Amino acid sequence: MPATGGGPARRASAGLDLSQWKYLSGEAREPQMHAIVTVRADGTENGGPAGPVLAQVLAVDCSSSMAYPQEKLRAAHQAAVAALRLLPDGTPFAVVRGAHSASVVYPETETLVRADARHRAEAERAVHRLIAGGGTCIGSWLDLSRRLLAEADAPIGYVLLLTDGRNEHDQLMPLSDVLEACAGRFVCDAWGIGDGWDGRELLRVTSRLHGRASSVQEEAALAREYEELMHRLLAKSIPELVISVTPMAGAGVRYLKQVFPTEVELDAVEPGGEATRRFVTRAWGDETRRYQLCLSADPAGRPRGEDLQLAVVSLDVPGGEVEVAPPLPCLVHWTDDEALSGYSDIHVEHFEQHQRLGEAVAAATDAHRDGERDLAQQHLGTAVRLAHAIGADQSLGRLERLVEIDDPAAGRVRLRPGVAAVDFEHLITASSHSTYGPASGAADALTPGSLIAGGPGAATVRCAACERRVPAAARFCPLCGHGLAGRP
Repeated sequence: MPATGGGPARRASAGLDLSQWKYLSGEAREPQMHAIVTVRADGTENGGPAGPVLAQVLAVDCSSSMAYPQEKLRAAHQAAVAALRLLPDGTPFAVVRGAHSASVVYPETETLVRADARHRAEAERAVHRLIAGGGTCIGSWLDLSRRLLAEADAPIGYVLLLTDGRNEHDQLMPLSDVLEACAGRFVCDAWGIGDGWDGRELLRVTSRLHGRASSVQEEAALAREYEELMHRLLAKSIPELVISVTPMAGAGVRYLKQVFPTEVELDAVEPGGEATRRFVTRAWGDETRRYQLCLSADPAGRPRGEDLQLAVVSLDVPGGEVEVAPPLPCLVHWTDDEALSGYSDIHVEHFEQHQRLGEAVAAATDAHRDGERDLAQQHLGTAVRLAHAIGADQSLGRLERLVEIDDPAAGRVRLRPGVAAVDFEHLITASSHSTYGPASGAADALTPGSLIAGGPGAATVRCAACERRVPAAARFCPLCGHGLAGRP
């Protein structure tokens, strides 16, 4: 919200926190330091660039399978129209029809047009004329989107992709090659509809392109989901935020990956110095994201029993009037005390447990696809146990659609009769959406992880709007923007 009362606008800021367990064994082979880096953006409505911030491509699956049942294509029409109606004047946009090849259905040329009342109305009519026919080559849809967005002068490029099928014509334009060409050029959210899409395929796209994968179980819900997504998207005004990691002598950066609110791959861009690695994150509004940092370390010749600086983590917002938090050190304390080195940071443990939950869901999906119901049930039991341990109540709720839970702590479950393959695909996409961090009641269930350097800071509450767990000190939900009761 803009500042009121005639006072100065609140300057946008980017906060930085780091959680780690600093003690490592001096006798370990190839020791690694893991830490969770938390970045919070606030006041971004005052920190973005002037002029249109967003350029958007709506990519709608129009392959033959979208014709059956008819409700699918009708829902796609309604969802695309809902998104178009929310585009602010001046926003460059286009609508792409996706099949075994891609084509621009609005405007009439391969270019973007700026939104206004006339262009939105014409685009709506073009969307309603879309008919189903052809195959599925998602790479061609993304490649055309890349070429369209390359001509836009908006800081944030965005693709909203909807599909009901698998990438059956990949040989026409291999998705792996297209993703490499598109990485870093725009953000892509992908939605599954119907019963023929592949959850891991959507995650492959969104993880590489810094977006989210989602799905709807009922076609009628799609338009509402698109409206909520557009509201969140239009609140973003910082195109890029760079996380830099500078390791000290004897240390190296193995990886930095986003673990909240969804899992996203991050590749280091050009070095910011001899050892510094820079990781670009895309499209920020008022929100919180968490990243897992992994550093290699060498204890040889290092003193024991004292804190040493292993790396420095810093933030930068290129070209933005954003106040950034000062850099933070990542420490290491080499020790021979096995009681100390045996612990893990509670936040690191939380997200590693969440990753194992996703792996269990993927293994259950493969087992069910191969007709091995008992093995699928076993993997789902593992997923239930992990979800219970980390307090992932929403994940437990989704798992209950597939299994009857007898003992969540032990992971004793029974696969429900009539479970379909698409139920697993919905579970895969949902499992990529992580919880904020350890819930207060779940901390004791994490093993090891009963200690945390730097104080607690893990208290969470449930958002009344989206029912996800969010930091107890937050003024608004970083996922859906809902104001939290009792917060100023």
